Amino acid sequence: MDLLIVRHAIAFDRNPKRWRNDSDRPLSPEGMVRARKAATGLKRIAERPACVLSSPLLRAKQTATILTEYAGWPKAVECVELSPDESPEVMFRVLAARQEKVIAVVGHQPGLGRLIGSSLPARFPGGVSPEAFELKKMGVAFLSFSGTPRAGGGTLHWLVPPRILRATA
Repeated sequence: MDLLIVRHAIAFDRNPKRWRNDSDRPLSPEGMVRARKAATGLKRIAERPACVLSSPLLRAKQTATILTEYAGWPKAVECVELSPDESPEVMFRVLAARQEKVIAVVGHQPGLGRLIGSSLPARFPGGVSPEAFELKKMGVAFLSFSGTPRAGGGTLHWLVPPRILRATA
């Protein structure tokens, strides 16, 4: 299985007066513009996934919609396991149950960074820290798994910041 991991685009700053529930906080206008350019660039460098899973938070769903419109990706399916602070193990179970060859997920830091770190094998004493990967907003990582997606079973092929995606648009 190939896995594209996308962090949501730039959202408005937290503001409990505007959004009592942080899950309702949307992308900012600047975030939308940058995400559209990045999605166009992503279309040029990545294979189209067969399935897109998105966090249920508004900003992730909006990012997934932009990827559908500008990168030609399929419409996202909401996946509560991509909510902030879910463990990588929970996501590995979701991925293991999927049959698609290429899947994309849209979610949040630090969970996505933990998912990347947990996917990689320990090649030296202590291994890779699950906290080692910090995706920028609208940054993308590409991993592959031979067999069932599991902790330590992945290969990181690339991790691209959004400015590079926007430059390739």
